[in-house]
Amino acid sequence: MAQFHVLAVDDSVIDRMLIERLLKTSSFHVTVVDSGSKALKFLGLVEDEMRNEKVSSMATETDQVVEVNLIITDYCMPGMTGYDLLRKIKESNSLKDIPVVIMSSENVPSRINRCLEEGAEEFFLKPVQQSDVNKLKPHLLKTKVKNVDDQTNNIGRIENNNRCYIQN
Repeated sequence: MAQFHVLAVDDSVIDRMLIERLLKTSSFHVTVVDSGSKALKFLGLVEDEMRNEKVSSMATETDQVVEVNLIITDYCMPGMTGYDLLRKIKESNSLKDIPVVIMSSENVPSRINRCLEEGAEEFFLKPVQQSDVNKLKPHLLKTKVKNVDDQTNNIGRIENNNRCYIQN
């Protein structure tokens, strides 16, 4: 079975190393970046709004270069916060179905609620534990099931189209 690919975003070297080790221990394929803008670049999402308008017809082919099954990001980062990253992902047609998990060392209920309302699947308090990482699997399985359903629907359409051609 193919490994799940997790994109981990954190400006702290120590926290990146910790989350990477925890995820790899759980047999995830992990890519780590140190900022929200690098995460968007890795995902193929360019912040320039003009570019998005010009290539909207090619968006499905150009937006996501690498398949990522889940994004886990720190909340408090310089430049683009984890909340900003979450919003950009959820606003993108090609990325909005990727589950996003936010991590923070600060237990601020209003921040937690805001992230969950904006579409985050989970909010983990740092330091992230192995028990937290274990909570990621159901979210990953949801994306796999959705992808399989989409593929099954496409195959059904293709088969129906082939039957039409065969009958005619």
